[in-house]
Amino acid sequence: MEAGSERVRSGGCSCGAVRFRLRGEPIRVGLCHCADCRKVTGSVFLAFAIWPWASFESTGETRCWDGRSFCPTCGSRLFSLREEEGEAEIKLGCLDEAPMDLAPTYELWIKRRECWLP
Repeated sequence: MEAGSERVRSGGCSCGAVRFRLRGEPIRVGLCHCADCRKVTGSVFLAFAIWPWASFESTGETRCWDGRSFCPTCGSRLFSLREEEGEAEIKLGCLDEAPMDLAPTYELWIKRRECWLP
């Protein structure tokens, strides 16, 4: 990346019908252990990052359930767009490149956190 240039990350769904791009760095990165996130991910927690709304753009058709956007073809959970808050919450597993540099700085619903997690 050249000095002064803005980092761009890309991601999308499993089948490729939905793609998105993120400019710059996230506002915050976290993990959520709440029951809703566990159910919609099928995992014991959700890893996510919040980008400013203006840094997010997507292509392809999505459907929405309870504020969570997903691909209607393959069912991949992708992002939650909160326009009124000016934020785009991105599921980190949807990024094309593993987000090795996006370490979580906080966790939500830690009372539901599995005791075997490091």
